[in-house]
Amino acid sequence: METLSENACFEGIQGVYRHNSEACQCDMTFGLFLPEEAKDGPVPVLWYLSGLTCTHENAMTKAGAQGWAAEQGIALVFPDTSPRGEGVADHDDYDLGQGAGFYVNATESPWAPHFRMWDYVADELPALLAAQFAIDTDRQAVTGHSMGGHGALTLAMNRPDQFRSVSAFAPISNPTGSDWGRKQLRAYLGDDEAAWARHDSTMMMHEKGFDGPMLIDTGTNDQFIDLLRPETLAQAIAERRQQAINRLQPGYDHSYFFVSSFMEDHVSFHAQHLWA
Repeated sequence: METLSENACFEGIQGVYRHNSEACQCDMTFGLFLPEEAKDGPVPVLWYLSGLTCTHENAMTKAGAQGWAAEQGIALVFPDTSPRGEGVADHDDYDLGQGAGFYVNATESPWAPHFRMWDYVADELPALLAAQFAIDTDRQAVTGHSMGGHGALTLAMNRPDQFRSVSAFAPISNPTGSDWGRKQLRAYLGDDEAAWARHDSTMMMHEKGFDGPMLIDTGTNDQFIDLLRPETLAQAIAERRQQAINRLQPGYDHSYFFVSSFMEDHVSFHAQHLWA
């Protein structure tokens, strides 16, 4: 593993690292914030999954999460959103290909050889972190924005024993019913829509829910709200009587101004359950 940078940050370290990924069959880059407490032993970890077009860097520099994580003594992981590099398939559209991995394991050509972001985030990167850093993978939580909110919710509902809590900022809540989803799921997973279900948080909520606490924020002025379809997930939460805080935030849009405005709430929410 190669260290690309390490900077002092809120008495901890914000690092950026690159390694060869077995899951994605290419080099992958991620950001990792370790609070001061990590000097004394493993700390809980909160995963932040970013949205379309983002890299590991967007949330690391724009979300304002490190200060709140330092207060709570928890680590933050900022994975990339897709495999990248020479020989990795791409597409002219911004919402497919590099920067748009949708946190699935692709089965279709030309994506299948590299686009295995589910395995990367759920299995490979946690194992690497536990082996190389003071990270306690018995205490994990996950959050994300937009496409990353979709990833966070579906990972948590499919892996309830792995994540103690889940939250999301403006998640793509019903990709099987949206142009932000049907296009990508068909490209990555094929025409059999039954294979899409585990990657749709609304469908997963109807099927199994999440045995843990959940927090979701979406802005009422989100310019993509018709693609996000928050009402479908809200209805499924109500019908299942899932424990959840599901908020519409007046006046907020889809930007990192929105994310940073509510980051303290989300980090504190997860810390409460990570340290329990």
